[in-house]
Amino acid sequence: MSAHPVVERGARRTRRTALASAVAVLLAAACTAPGSAAAPAPAPTATVSGATPDGTLLVADFGADTVTVVDPERGPVAVVPVGEAPYGLVVGRDGRAWVTTAEGVAVVDTATRTRVALIPYRTDSGPVTDGEYRGGGMGIALAPDGSRAYVGVNVPGTTGVLEVIDTATRRTTGGVAVGRRPFDVDVARDGSEVYVTGHDSFDVTVVATSTLRPRRVEVAPYGTEGGLGSWLKPHYAAVRPSDGMLLLPFEGERLAVVEPRTGRVTVERMTADTHQHGVVATPDGRLLVVGTGAVDPSDGKGPSLTVRAPDGTERVHPLEGPHEDVAVSRDGRTAYVTGGFTRDGYWNGIAVVDLDSGRTHRLPAGSRPLGIAVL
Repeated sequence: MSAHPVVERGARRTRRTALASAVAVLLAAACTAPGSAAAPAPAPTATVSGATPDGTLLVADFGADTVTVVDPERGPVAVVPVGEAPYGLVVGRDGRAWVTTAEGVAVVDTATRTRVALIPYRTDSGPVTDGEYRGGGMGIALAPDGSRAYVGVNVPGTTGVLEVIDTATRRTTGGVAVGRRPFDVDVARDGSEVYVTGHDSFDVTVVATSTLRPRRVEVAPYGTEGGLGSWLKPHYAAVRPSDGMLLLPFEGERLAVVEPRTGRVTVERMTADTHQHGVVATPDGRLLVVGTGAVDPSDGKGPSLTVRAPDGTERVHPLEGPHEDVAVSRDGRTAYVTGGFTRDGYWNGIAVVDLDSGRTHRLPAGSRPLGIAVL
């Protein structure tokens, strides 16, 4: 299929881009200004030590300086201080979590529920602060063998940086310029490349891990009209297990499929008709995508979770209220969708979705939870 920005409802999206461009004069970025929290979730217990069972959830509390340990049945059971405004997180096979904050990358021992290190950024990303446009770490991923952590560092007003951390020594060993506001970082199945999604630059930067040589691939199925003010930008990506293609959903209408080695972009149809953020690919080839709700309520549908099968068929589960990121249980039957959200309307919890029946319920979890992992 063509990657050119001419498909269904094109005129509507052109109007939407024009509207967003006007908003950008005031906001200077997409995804609108920082949100306001819903009623606080019940307070979790204080940080404690002890075994953490398999299947426990860990969420990054973007509205605080902690990560919250969540029992998927009972809710929050512990909090761990990590640093200002944690955004993304990833957990290695050794049970250690690597968490991007405004201050540095926190290393958390999930068994003892303690922070064991805070690795400062080599990049000058400005004052330590919070909110959607804060500097510091955003997307993060681990090499397949766990030897390196790859961190997307946001530098407000300019291009971001991919920093590389040696996980054994906990030292930053290199860095390379990438796109603006690196929402997501993914790694090729063989560890040979890292993919950094540049939200404000309409691109994915493909970085060879052996040389740190970058290569930009534009990913803009609606075009780049509107610049910083456009709503129609890439947010999160997933590597397809079957062939290593990079998958980036847009607006519940288009799935950009990127062949990283050639830079070729094709577009497939999606059906949710909603602004989309978090995404995860399961080992069996399903793609789960978080819908945050229509940018213009009169032009699109509400929040949802799309489950896309390998053959392209989709099941769309409606959700109550905006969400941001998603993780899947080890048995592949349950999705956990964080309510933190990078725009207005965030809430302090997780939507739990039974992927067989579609039944959904809410679970309290932390303070504006964004990134999530299943331990």
